[in-house]
Amino acid sequence: MKSNGPPAKPQIDGRRLRSERTRLTIIEAYLELLRESPQMPTAAQIAKRAGFSVRSVFERFSDLNALSLATADYAIAQGQAESPARDMDADRPTRIRSHVHTRALACEKWLPLWRVLMTTQRELDELRVRINMARLGNIARMKVMYAPEIAALAGTERDRTLMALATLISFESWDQLRHAYGLSIDECEAVWRETIDRVLPRV
Repeated sequence: MKSNGPPAKPQIDGRRLRSERTRLTIIEAYLELLRESPQMPTAAQIAKRAGFSVRSVFERFSDLNALSLATADYAIAQGQAESPARDMDADRPTRIRSHVHTRALACEKWLPLWRVLMTTQRELDELRVRINMARLGNIARMKVMYAPEIAALAGTERDRTLMALATLISFESWDQLRHAYGLSIDECEAVWRETIDRVLPRV
C-alpha cells in the first residue's frame, strides 16, 4: 500500500560528517602552526593543536605529505572563494590597484603554506600539479584584469609579458619584499602597482 505522506528525508551520515569536521580541524591546525613558525610541524604538534590524538591525524591522512596535499586543495578552494575578480571594467589605475590588493592579501595569508609546498613538491607529483594550477590561475586572473592591455600584445611578447608579471607577483616575490627587504604590506603593493603599470602597454 502506497503512503500519501511526504517523501522521507535522506538520512545524514553523522559519522561521516564528524570525520569531515575532524579532517578540516586538522588542516586548520596545520595552517595555524605554519603561520606561527616556518618549520614543518610534527604530527604530535598538529594533533595537539587540533585537539585530537596523533592516531586521529593518521586515520585521515596517510602521512604529512598527504596532509600537505589536502591543505593545498583546501587553500586553492578558499583562495578562489575569497578573491573574486573585481573592477574588471574600471580604468587602468583602478584595475591595477584592485588586482594587486587582492593578490597581496592572498600572498600574505597563504605564504607559510606555499613555503612548505615548495619544499615538499619533490616528494609528491600531485603537489607539483597543485602548484602549477596555482600559477596558471595567477596568469588567468591577469588576462581578465588586464584584458585591454594583453589584447594589444601578440604571440611571444604577450606570453613573455604574462610570465614576467606572474613572476613579479608570485609568492616568492612577496616573501622577498616582505621578509628580505622588510617592506610593509602597503609598500609591497606600491612596488607591484608601479612595476605592473610600467610593464603593461599603454592602450
